Amino acid sequence: MSNTVYDVVIIGAGPAGLAAAIYAKRARLSCIVIEKTGGAGGQALSTYEVDNYPGMPGIGGFELSQAFREHCDKLDVTFVTDEVVGIEAEHEIKQVFAQENNYECRSIIIATGARHAKLNVPGEKEFSGMGVSYCATCDGAFFRNRTVVVVGGGDVAAEDAIFLARACAKVYVVHRRNEMRAAGTLQEALFALPNVEMIWNSTVEEIVGDDAVTGVVLKDVQTNTTSKIDADGVFIAVGIIPNSNEFTGKLAVNNEGYIVAGEDCRTSIPGVYAAGDVREKQLRQIVTAVADGANAVTGAQKFISVKG
Repeated sequence: MSNTVYDVVIIGAGPAGLAAAIYAKRARLSCIVIEKTGGAGGQALSTYEVDNYPGMPGIGGFELSQAFREHCDKLDVTFVTDEVVGIEAEHEIKQVFAQENNYECRSIIIATGARHAKLNVPGEKEFSGMGVSYCATCDGAFFRNRTVVVVGGGDVAAEDAIFLARACAKVYVVHRRNEMRAAGTLQEALFALPNVEMIWNSTVEEIVGDDAVTGVVLKDVQTNTTSKIDADGVFIAVGIIPNSNEFTGKLAVNNEGYIVAGEDCRTSIPGVYAAGDVREKQLRQIVTAVADGANAVTGAQKFISVKG
């Protein structure tokens, strides 16, 4: 176990964690960032282009992540590669348990993010970034005047299909049921688009291609027959899974597993904060993750001051 008692331990080095580290150092708080992959940037790292971060239109996700990390490095933020497996946070000195070491601190910021639910079908992993995407707003522009498939039946799938239909020649929406779960207004807008075709009662069995995606194999769940449609891209919108397993049972989470915390990022345990995509919130974007990081540090600073 480290002999240092940090003011704050930040778990995760995505945009929320990196912003928290910057704000913590500027507040003169002793801090450490624990990231299991050893990288910095979270999901942004795998985003080809970020076109909605203010002041940096069209910047690559990797380049933006590097800019965040360089800012941290200029402030001498300490990064540790380790995988957190749990916390003990009820006492004044809190414990963060990881595979390689345990860390003591006065406050904790959980910025572990979330991951896209996968179809787990052949071709999905192989063509990730080569036609398979989980973010229409991130990658949709690369499929202008082309044919794409959206997989899913919820609000995100409907929103993605509407967004893609503005630029794509053809959008197929594949859903395993005979009706969508998306909000009625979204369905009305979607069904009114002339270049959108719904494929009901079907699942994607395989994503096929050569150097990039060329199509998908579908299975009709009612007849068990398969068919193939040609497409240049596949946008998978079947859900988001928060990276919160290590904290369930300790902190309040909602039915989807997101850590319950308001705009101040305070969780159900005093001195513990949740920032970014792991937090229960309306919008999960880089800009909101960064804002969460700042808010979480502000809360931690006040918490430590009161305790001190």
